[in-house]
Amino acid sequence: MKVDIQAVNFNVDRKLVDFINIRLEKLEQYFDKIVDIDVNLRVENTSDKENKSADIIVKIPGDDIVVKKTAKSFEEAVDLAGDAAERLLVKRKEKMKSH
Repeated sequence: MKVDIQAVNFNVDRKLVDFINIRLEKLEQYFDKIVDIDVNLRVENTSDKENKSADIIVKIPGDDIVVKKTAKSFEEAVDLAGDAAERLLVKRKEKMKSH
């Protein structure tokens, strides 16, 4: 499984890259057929403190799972998106078992 990280208008530091990779590798526990994961990070143009956005696209056979979360930090946004992706992957797996 490959995790591809893209940042819009800023450079991602090594610590954030490591955090994202470790966090998203856990998704394989929930669904073992993940092909790739794309992560898009950007800072929204708002006056809110919660302006760090993470879009996670989990590529699996059939449909891709897309999750978008915004938080005060990229770590928090990735964590929230990872949680949502876990729930969606579990649902997808249960749906496949029932068919």
